[in-house]
Amino acid sequence: MSDIRQQNAQNYSAFSRSVEPEILPPEGPGGGGSGGWYPPPDQQRYTQPPQPRPRGPRRQVPGWAFAPATYVLCGINIAVYLAMVLSGVSFWDPTVGQVIQWGGNNGSLVIAHHQWWRLVTAMFVHIGIIHIATNIWCLWNLGLLAEPLMGPFGVAAAYLMTGFAGDLLSVMVHPGVVHGPHNILIVVDPFRTGAGASGAIFGLAGVLIVLLKSPLLPLPKVELNRLRRSVIFFAFINLAIGLYTVVGPSPIRIDNMAHLGGFLSGLALGVPLVPKIGAAKPLFERRRRLGVWGGTFLLVLLAFAVRSFWG
Repeated sequence: MSDIRQQNAQNYSAFSRSVEPEILPPEGPGGGGSGGWYPPPDQQRYTQPPQPRPRGPRRQVPGWAFAPATYVLCGINIAVYLAMVLSGVSFWDPTVGQVIQWGGNNGSLVIAHHQWWRLVTAMFVHIGIIHIATNIWCLWNLGLLAEPLMGPFGVAAAYLMTGFAGDLLSVMVHPGVVHGPHNILIVVDPFRTGAGASGAIFGLAGVLIVLLKSPLLPLPKVELNRLRRSVIFFAFINLAIGLYTVVGPSPIRIDNMAHLGGFLSGLALGVPLVPKIGAAKPLFERRRRLGVWGGTFLLVLLAFAVRSFWG
């Protein structure tokens, strides 16, 4: 930093010498440069143009300042995983009991034991280093793309809402051991436990697919189409991988309902939103409030419906 400032000072000194006017004696009696007359100091002040002030190096803005919500969400996920490992949870392959202990999503515990908070905590819990590494990579890339369009509040709200919707759909399809209508005991995969940010990641992908179609964005249409195709490809290939783990011989178990629920809710959330760039701020904020609070209300109603059906 000191070298840059020293170089700027040298450049400014050279520039000042090159533009400073030379005050010459006027022609006439007493002139000619031999002890002749010079303008008084007050006149010299007006004959010299103002000198430019030296500028220091431009202050660098940290990267997180452009996408604070994305960095905070990634940080929370990493912090929870580190806390799990430091408490004795397996670094590579945690057990089902360990995942449940840290807030994983399980249908029986959510419905029969009314632990609905698991629909939120599960999106911050991960099952091993590979799981969290892939999820954080996807969240970071999609978040950096979404935050200039939606703002920090929009990204955080989309993460929580679509993650909740994905976990809720997973519980609807895999309720565990519950008492159904007419007090009939229903057992549907009682040991299935879901965790991870992937439902919310699919939700962000769904929102982006809608927003990148907006004509308000000040980007070339070719570039917007390229970004939108890449997000669509991401969602399609990951949904296909999840489907293969169901129909094909794969040791990996993926919560496809969480992915599907997050993706569909992301598409729905993107419809009332207007991109922040290119739209009037009041209009954007009204649309964002409509999408967030309206979507939250619908999710709460759906959760009550699931509770009433399986309870």
